Amino acid sequence: MRVLVTGGAGFIGSHIVAALADRGHEAVVLDALLPSAHDARTRPGPGVIHADVRDRVAMADALRGVDAVSHQAAMVGLGSTGFSDGPDYVSCNDLGTAVLLAAMAEAGVHDLVLAGSMVVYGEGRYDCPRHGWVRPGPRATADLEAGRFEPHCPDCGAELVPGLVGEDAPADPRNVYATTKLAQEHLAAAWARATGGRAVSLRYHNVYGPGMPRDTPYAGVASFFRSALARGESPRVFEDGGQLRDFVHVRDVAAAGAVALEALSGREPGALSVFNTGSGEPHTVGEMAHALASAHGGPEPVTTGEFRLGDVRHITASSRRLNGELGWRARVGFVEGMTEFARSGLRESCGGTPQDSWVK
Repeated sequence: MRVLVTGGAGFIGSHIVAALADRGHEAVVLDALLPSAHDARTRPGPGVIHADVRDRVAMADALRGVDAVSHQAAMVGLGSTGFSDGPDYVSCNDLGTAVLLAAMAEAGVHDLVLAGSMVVYGEGRYDCPRHGWVRPGPRATADLEAGRFEPHCPDCGAELVPGLVGEDAPADPRNVYATTKLAQEHLAAAWARATGGRAVSLRYHNVYGPGMPRDTPYAGVASFFRSALARGESPRVFEDGGQLRDFVHVRDVAAAGAVALEALSGREPGALSVFNTGSGEPHTVGEMAHALASAHGGPEPVTTGEFRLGDVRHITASSRRLNGELGWRARVGFVEGMTEFARSGLRESCGGTPQDSWVK
């Protein structure tokens, strides 16, 4: 199979390229090589198409002879405070996806795996002892400022028990990035219906591992902590460190991407399927910071009490659907993965402004 991997020189994309090669497939890499994910001195390697997915001519050329697409190119992360980078997110993620899908329709390429995200859910699953499954709204600024980080039942105010969120949970995006990731799925579903295409969205949870970009506001929290340790500084843990997340190793995510591509031919045409892609083992942000610091040899993390309004408290995955339908399971354990990550290098970047931050 010949697969176009958009963002294929980036963090997750490069691991997908390697996973495809290991399984006997040919990857065509397209990447904008922007400064948020790459050193300014980075030059396209052999066979890498240096282009932006919003370039219609470039996309038409890149799709020649391609059997399927793995769409990893996106502007990621929470971004700046306020809404100043909203147009950049929408342009990169939604316009870029629309241009790609139009080019696929024109080229007759019918199979797509999309880099989705768990951020489309907003908060994760919560259970109230009295009311069962409930959906707390956004946390109030006054509560966060007072150090009251846990959401409570919207009906009785009781403390809630977080659980694993499934794919059938309602979407509730809480920031501009999350909104664009949900829009990408809607665009892919519309494309599939219009063209008879087959589409899968893998809703990545907190991906980490070798090759994450360093020192950029658009990387994940694992990269923030690892970058701090590399500078000899303590990782700064926001809130009280008790936020539950599902940290999944990038090699496991890449394997899921390859398995999903191989399974597309057997899936129903004209539809989008969504799958959570996580380890299934929740850990707190504080636990992750301490695991990295311990494996790196210090310094120890500090818990700051700071917060960001766009963040949610707990979001952890149930990947049973992906396990059951495609036979994928995460293989890299938390301690093993964090130890490797603590001792591996990060991808050099130039930091970049929001419009430069099209990475995966």
